[in-house]
Amino acid sequence: MVRLGFIIGFIALLGILLSGLAAYRVHDQELTIDRIALARAIDVHASLVQDRLTERELLARVASGLFRTPAVIKPNMLEPLRSAIYAFKTDFVVASWIARLKPTELSAAQAALSSAGFPNASIRNYDDTPLDTTKITEPINVLMDLEPRSEETKALPGRSYDQDGVRGAMLARAMAEKKSVASDPVPLLRPNGPIGVIVAAPVIPEGAAEPAGFITFSYELASLMLTNDDMSLFSVALRDPRATGGELIANDQGIVSARTIAQDGPLPSSTRSVSFGGRDWQLSYFAKTNSARRAEQTAVIVAAIGFAITAMVCGLFGYVAYNNLRLSREIQVRIGFERRLTAVIDELNHRVKNILAVIQSIVTRTLRHGSDIDVARELLIGRIHAMSNVVSLLSESQWQGVKLKGLFEARAIPHADRIAISGPDIAVSARAAQSLSLLFFELASHSDEGLSLVGKHPHITANWTVTGEEPDTVFHFRWEEFNTSEATRRADSDFGLILLDRVAPEALGGTAKRYFTDASYIYELTAPMETVVDMTERDRTEKFSAPVRPVR
Repeated sequence: MVRLGFIIGFIALLGILLSGLAAYRVHDQELTIDRIALARAIDVHASLVQDRLTERELLARVASGLFRTPAVIKPNMLEPLRSAIYAFKTDFVVASWIARLKPTELSAAQAALSSAGFPNASIRNYDDTPLDTTKITEPINVLMDLEPRSEETKALPGRSYDQDGVRGAMLARAMAEKKSVASDPVPLLRPNGPIGVIVAAPVIPEGAAEPAGFITFSYELASLMLTNDDMSLFSVALRDPRATGGELIANDQGIVSARTIAQDGPLPSSTRSVSFGGRDWQLSYFAKTNSARRAEQTAVIVAAIGFAITAMVCGLFGYVAYNNLRLSREIQVRIGFERRLTAVIDELNHRVKNILAVIQSIVTRTLRHGSDIDVARELLIGRIHAMSNVVSLLSESQWQGVKLKGLFEARAIPHADRIAISGPDIAVSARAAQSLSLLFFELASHSDEGLSLVGKHPHITANWTVTGEEPDTVFHFRWEEFNTSEATRRADSDFGLILLDRVAPEALGGTAKRYFTDASYIYELTAPMETVVDMTERDRTEKFSAPVRPVR
């Protein structure tokens, strides 16, 4: 009996020791895995932030390199750069031309701003207070042009930023160093506007020693910081260079706010430095979960199981089972990732081939033998721009469709400001979006070739409706140009006729017709909604874009 008790006690003691060892190993492994996962996520995030910052700084450098300054006082200096600026597809808030004007040029600058239609053409301080130009003896930096022009931004030209503590310091440093420079974080557009940064690139004419002005781009901080959603392992904050002990944070809605760093507050899990505009910026990362506490809780559970069983076999089984589960989970994630990667590559190859085939057809038809080279060049740029716009919209939605109204953007459709659109807010498939984008451009590019007989520009309406009951709903699109006739409207090109009459209807599985009335030109397109929306394509794309999650 004593010997049996001894054996049982020995087995119980051995089981307790093994359970404790298993709990220790679990704690160590969980803590290591969490820390490695957090470190890798932070490294990836910092790398993506640096890539975004480098891309935006490159835009400023390229724009300043392409810029020509025949007359710094012109209020439309950005006009030749508009297509190049939008070709980068960066999310800038405002692009502007700040001219460095001599005192003798201020009167001409005011006259130029007034002729350009800006509401306030006076040369004034950055805060809209009056500026006595008669007392100015040195060149000053004045905002002369910007993009995009809206009701809010039109009030900005004419401001001098030399007395602005943030923008003035940025321009002075850019002029001294003769390279692109970033500003401190500052509210954009208005005092209570979104917090962002501005990068300024000096424009130095050939043979000159001083800049003639500056190309600037402003960006919201939220998009540059790449803030994460609720599923992220960490939250990120940007150390505010304006205030010691302060930092900028962004919530999941993209709203940036400032906060004071408490002396007894939590320390960041890690920090990373990124470079932008000739200066270093520090990103602080705060883990959303306590890895040590989580590891301790997991270890307590394993130990409690081992102690309750008090048996060596059960303790070993728990330890082996935990490691097998972890290994199985890693294998399943790897297999799923490889399958997903192969499917995504196949899908990407298919879509790239389709896009290249469309572009090849556009170039071949547009530059056919005998065509006017100037007209062909404009049409080719416009058509490729329309394709680029729809591809950007599809990329933003992860190729799961595009809102139909988004295809009528002014930067992709000529005369978009005169097109009255109406219709339900539906999302069309990727294939339909590409065909409709080219269709809209082709219709709009021929709508203002000349004035009508009554001396008015054509008024254009574009509307669409969805009729019928599921699953036999039908999409109807109607384009009508008023104040035009067959005599005043330029005839459609060969490519346009093929696109209007055959390519677009066949791509949507529908029919089309075009005709003139007594007072208008009409184009109508009818197609089944199942081809316009294409839920099969959307479900497949959504499946590809879904993140790979481990099996629990």
